[in-house]
Amino acid sequence: MSLLLPAQNKMGKIIRIGTRESELAVWQATQVKQLLAQHGYEAELVYIKSEGDIDLNTPLYEMGVQGVFTRSLDSALLNNKIDIAVHSMKDVPTQLPKGILQAAVLKRGPVKDLLVWKGEWEELSTRLGFVNGEWSMVNEDASTIGNTLTTHHLPLTIATSSIRRKAQWLHRYPNSAVENLRGNVNTRLRKLKEENWDAAIFAAAGLQRINLRPENSIELDWMLPAPAQGAIMVVCREEDDYALDACVQFNDADTAFCTKIEREFLRALLGGCSTPISAYAEVIDEEIHFRGNIFSLDGKQKAEYENTVSIPEAAHLGLEAAEEILMHGGKAIADSIKHAGK
Repeated sequence: MSLLLPAQNKMGKIIRIGTRESELAVWQATQVKQLLAQHGYEAELVYIKSEGDIDLNTPLYEMGVQGVFTRSLDSALLNNKIDIAVHSMKDVPTQLPKGILQAAVLKRGPVKDLLVWKGEWEELSTRLGFVNGEWSMVNEDASTIGNTLTTHHLPLTIATSSIRRKAQWLHRYPNSAVENLRGNVNTRLRKLKEENWDAAIFAAAGLQRINLRPENSIELDWMLPAPAQGAIMVVCREEDDYALDACVQFNDADTAFCTKIEREFLRALLGGCSTPISAYAEVIDEEIHFRGNIFSLDGKQKAEYENTVSIPEAAHLGLEAAEEILMHGGKAIADSIKHAGK
């Protein structure tokens, strides 16, 4: 026990943890506070409102900025109002602001996306091509789903603010209408009940962490997650050795390495909230298995990459994967997205 005597008692220092005010953000920050306590550090939560929390009407991909959920916390950090900030890692720009560094990445949670539906599941599952507990395959031109030849053409209304989810959904179900859905997890669940939508898409991690996953939900096994989805990042000021030393003790090496690969892939493709890019790396039997893709905004075109390499060979896997995708259809897709935004 003597090894865990809190160093801050000698300094009288309490680590100020910056967090957004949503239930999920507070849950994440509380996890960090508990981890710090386990290593002998006292901490307190400081609540900061983000731009993404204030503007709940504009779709994320139309706001045209990276870091919409992180800039307010980063500003508070650089202005010494807080000592560390806790972010959903998928919201963090691949280039951190000058003066801020990654202090830790927590062990990864669930990475998949969930479909939360309304109405009768038996009818909806048939329309979606979910047969005998499995998602039927879609052919390359997305014109049929397995043996459910005609059900795929029935219109559905799905809600999400994520351009990545929208593109992957439209690739599989091109006749769907996709509505914008903004707000924290609680707000989005309420809107789903109120609106005339068939279903909405959520990150599994967000719902499960605060015990809000409804029974009427199912994992979208075929949908590739956003880079770093399910991971939590802690950042601190570059010169703050005390905060860095405190956080590095609970850094999860595997999660940090896999999300680094995913975020390098994203950065090499020049992606952000306005680009439908997905990536997932995982450690399996001392190897890194990686999948990544980019879609056109309407979901009609895609370029993808998949590979398994040894851990020592994976140092630049994200960059290599991006280069392969760009050479095999990805550049044309990325260029079309850039032109669409002009």
